[in-house]
Amino acid sequence: MPVYLHATATAVPPHTLEQKEVARNAQRLLSPRFQQFDRVAGAFETSGIERRHSVVPMSWFDSPHGWAERNACYMAGATELFVDAAQKALAGAGWLAAEVDCVVTVSSTGVATPTLEAQALGRVGFRDDVLRVPLFGLGCAGGVSGAIVARRLALSQPGAKVLVVVVEACTLSFKTENLRKADIVATVLFGDGAAALCLSTETPAGPAITLGTPHQHTWPDTLPIMGWEVEDHGLGVVFDRSIPAFVRSEFAQVAEVAQDRAGLARDGVDRFVCHPGGTRVVEALEQVLHLEQGSLDAERAVLRDHGNMSAPTVIFVLDQVLRNGQSGQMMACALGPGFSAAFLPLNVPAAAQVAA
Repeated sequence: MPVYLHATATAVPPHTLEQKEVARNAQRLLSPRFQQFDRVAGAFETSGIERRHSVVPMSWFDSPHGWAERNACYMAGATELFVDAAQKALAGAGWLAAEVDCVVTVSSTGVATPTLEAQALGRVGFRDDVLRVPLFGLGCAGGVSGAIVARRLALSQPGAKVLVVVVEACTLSFKTENLRKADIVATVLFGDGAAALCLSTETPAGPAITLGTPHQHTWPDTLPIMGWEVEDHGLGVVFDRSIPAFVRSEFAQVAEVAQDRAGLARDGVDRFVCHPGGTRVVEALEQVLHLEQGSLDAERAVLRDHGNMSAPTVIFVLDQVLRNGQSGQMMACALGPGFSAAFLPLNVPAAAQVAA
């Protein structure tokens, strides 16, 4: 029984952070506190990022903030993003919120209890018996992994309408104390955003995007590569410098396994839809997947305009690929904490009637 993608949607918060302004403020705030700042400051220009969006204004970063204040900003900003992305996706699919049977919420940048879909339940209009499935800790792989979970839920209850909402407020992790190189990298890369998907086994009226057999892989003994460290002030980012090299040495073999699981030949993917963690990671993916340099154009465009938003970023890429009218056999893929990879095949016929 196939599962269909009925709609995609994206949302960003109201505050735009231009990269040049971020670089100036980082120089002012961080260089007195981090002796090696000038050695890594060039990354602001070479990151491929021109702007990102944030749940808080630029002035918020001038002052220190503790856990409670950061999480309060997360709760407020992430709830607004959830509502925006969910409503856009439902409108695109032609669904009423009261028709949704299951909501999968993916987020790893704050703590929400009750969870975000409960915070937004009345505003969006979900039923009081909607199945709530919150997922935490998936990081950058969360967009693909959340869609994989949603696909399985749709298969378990044929005809059910499943909404996936992926929300991250990465910018709230910015700090000025106990700095490490990873904190500077996060300041260069991170943005906030949300994305949503509508999935069901119900056949759309026209040509339909179908989701194939997914694959997830976790490499053993790789926990320190990526994640969060819980610190007194909030969440501290973990980015190991080995990530691009790790992608070059390990990713291709796992991608081949994912294609095998999906019943695809080695040359059976017309378009890889990748999470653009950074320019070096995008270049490494093009290399190991034997793609023409520069072919991951939508990935670079999303990185340029939104930065690395963690989990929703890959759905931003998918949304843009669909809006560009591309079709064929695709494979969404992302890397995240664990260290792990997630793959989800999508077959996109020409003129597929998905609302993107």
